Amino acid sequence: MTTDDSANEQAGRTGSDSDNAETASGNSGGRNSGRASSATRNLRRGEFGRMILRPTVVLTILTALLGVMYLDYVADPEGNLHGFPIAVVNMDVGDVTATGAKVDFGKQVTDALVAGIPADKVDLRVIGITESERQLRNGEIYGAIVIPGDFSKRLGILGAGSIVAGEMERPVITLQTNPRLGAFGTQITERIGQQALTEVDKQVGVQLTDQVKAALAEGNPAPQVSGAAMLTLQHPVDIVESEFRPLPDGTGEGLTAFFYALLLLLAGMIGAMIVHTMTDAHLGFVPNEYGPFYLHHEPVKISRFGTLLVKWAVMVVVSLVVALVYILVAEALNMPIGNAFGLYLFSVLCLIACGWTGLTVLAIFGTPGLIINMILFVILGLPSSGGTVPIEATPKYLTWLAEFEPMHQVYLGVRSILYFDSNYDAGLGRGTFMAFLGIVIAVVLGTAVTKYYDSKGLHRENLLARPIGT
Repeated sequence: MTTDDSANEQAGRTGSDSDNAETASGNSGGRNSGRASSATRNLRRGEFGRMILRPTVVLTILTALLGVMYLDYVADPEGNLHGFPIAVVNMDVGDVTATGAKVDFGKQVTDALVAGIPADKVDLRVIGITESERQLRNGEIYGAIVIPGDFSKRLGILGAGSIVAGEMERPVITLQTNPRLGAFGTQITERIGQQALTEVDKQVGVQLTDQVKAALAEGNPAPQVSGAAMLTLQHPVDIVESEFRPLPDGTGEGLTAFFYALLLLLAGMIGAMIVHTMTDAHLGFVPNEYGPFYLHHEPVKISRFGTLLVKWAVMVVVSLVVALVYILVAEALNMPIGNAFGLYLFSVLCLIACGWTGLTVLAIFGTPGLIINMILFVILGLPSSGGTVPIEATPKYLTWLAEFEPMHQVYLGVRSILYFDSNYDAGLGRGTFMAFLGIVIAVVLGTAVTKYYDSKGLHRENLLARPIGT
């Protein structure tokens, strides 16, 4: 008897019901014809309808969930805006007018910004310049509105010089953006800043114009303000945009971190599926088909927990190789990495975390685990990643998902390594902690459930192949 024949004889005692039905029905295409043909049967009435109904229902639910998650994710960022962090830095020291009055236009601008920007949409933080730069470097805020120390003084000079011919220099308010948090976040910051500062510019212009007119009215005769000077007084503030630590070339406007994280997530999830299927085939639990060729190895006597340990070990080796491949590809494409070794280690950690989680889900739920993994890693993971649209500009339930969804944690760590000098506080710390937590959860659940299955005698076998009465 050949190896294939002996495997064919024992296949019914080791695989799942569906696997052995495949073994029996698939023999016409390969070498294993003979005894397994006794397990074949005719298609029952109504069975074809169920074959159509079940995948249709499953795919309908999955595609509906995909549509809701992905379209709701990008449909209305402005409407979904909540807790979007921006800093206001007021360094203005004020000024004293010719009459001896103390003026502080910087405080007036700050108060106007706080009152004018909706608190339910924007987390406006009034902080100092040192703290603002720290939060920008850590990726904690998307931008900052900076009022310089001589703001009031320059406004006073502008008012006094309004009746003098020549160019007048307007005081500057700087709108800083944080491009390392993504292009979409930069756009939102610019839009919020421009809208708020334009309104502030009008209010300051009205106040400054009234002050100049009142001062000029005391003269005899009252001097006249030129039309050009009046226009300058009405819009006295020069709003200047600047990037805080611009991104280098080759970063895709801040998208390389997102796509690198996506590659790690997909490699972990798909890797788990491939390791699961190929290991089961090698252990004789499922058949292998290569075109018309059919192969079913002789089953190995191994427990469910033992099988899971083997798959976890294979996933570790796969992770070491795949992480290196990604680094080499990035280097070949001249993508700025900086800390290549740190990125490699974090990639290995994330691949193991995602892979072990996926393998544990498959060990617990079996075939439905494929769908569960797709929902966990892809359907729920990508919209809650915050990699393209800031998480503060997505629906609030996605913000909740981002607290534990794997994709967001992987993205934070990769972004920190690529854009924030591997800063622990910029997301690397959280990403590392959550990856280790995912590994611990996968080990605890996988060990507990598979050992429970083994203790209850729930072995992977074909019950239909047992002799009647046993």
